[in-house]
This record gives sequence, C-alpha cells and structure tokens, in this order.
Amino acid sequence: MSQTAELHDAHDHRHAGHQHHDEPHTTISLNRTAFWATLHCLTGCAVGEVLGMFIGTALGFSNMATIGLAVVLAFGFGYAFTMLPLLRAGLGLRRAARLALLADTASIAVMEMVDNLVMLAVPGAMDAPVSSPLFWAALAFALLVAAGAAFPLNRWLIARGKGHAAVHDHHHHHHHQIPDA
Repeated sequence: MSQTAELHDAHDHRHAGHQHHDEPHTTISLNRTAFWATLHCLTGCAVGEVLGMFIGTALGFSNMATIGLAVVLAFGFGYAFTMLPLLRAGLGLRRAARLALLADTASIAVMEMVDNLVMLAVPGAMDAPVSSPLFWAALAFALLVAAGAAFPLNRWLIARGKGHAAVHDHHHHHHHQIPDA
C-alpha cells in the first residue's frame, strides 16, 4: 500500500471514530514526509533566494527588484529540484512540470511570502552589502522562519494526498513504467 493510501486509510478511520492500530506510526510518517517535503522546498527556495538577494544587492537593485528576482529564482530552482528526479524516473517533461507545479506552488509561495516579509522586517537587512554578517544572518533567519511556516501547509496537503504526496508516489514507484500524459 502506498504511503498516501496509508495516510488516507488512517485519516478515514479517525473520522469514522475508530482508533487505527498504527495511527502513531502514520502520524510520525506524515510528519517525516512533511519535514522532507519542506526541506526539499527550502533547498530550492534557498538557492534561488540567496542568488536573487546576492545578485540584487550586489548590483544595487531596489528592494522590490531584488525581492522580485529572488522570488522568480526561488520558484525556478524549487520547480527544477522537483522535476529532475521525476525526469530521471522516466516521466516526460510536460508531466514532470505539471507535478512540480502541483507539488511545490503553495509551499514555495508561503516560503517566499514569509521569507521576504522577514527580510523587510529586519532593520537594515535589505540594504546591507553581501559582505555583511547582517545580510547573511537575516537571510538564514528568514529562511528558517519560512520553513516553519510552510511545514504545517505541507503536512496538511500531504495528509490529503496533495502537494508532495503525488511526487513521492512517483519517486517510490519509479521502477514501474509510468505512462506520460
């Protein structure tokens, strides 16, 4: 039985008022899956965010232009990091792109919104040069806060068979032939 199916089974039993015998395992598994999905999104966001903030700050872009560049790059790297294993598993480009959009859009959007709000809220962070410890400390703090905000969203989506649940099913079943739609 797939992890998503197990989660749905436990979810259905809880709502039916039954105690499922391995519900604690399912909760741990759900938390673990959500943690890894969040870490995965954080990695793509961090690469894009760091590059965008670094480039924008180094070139003297306005705060809004720097944030815009960072957001575009964060989405780009986030989607790319999801698509690469799917492409390696044999999915076609269109299907891999569609799954990446479904899996990552909500999580990246939350991360980017929170991350950039935190960067704007830390006094001097957006105006600090890239050589400044303030810049890097604020960016690291902002990314951690963003991951904390995205975790419950990822957990909620995965528990409902959405978000990274679809991608994980493909990663776990890549040895089967997956038709490209």
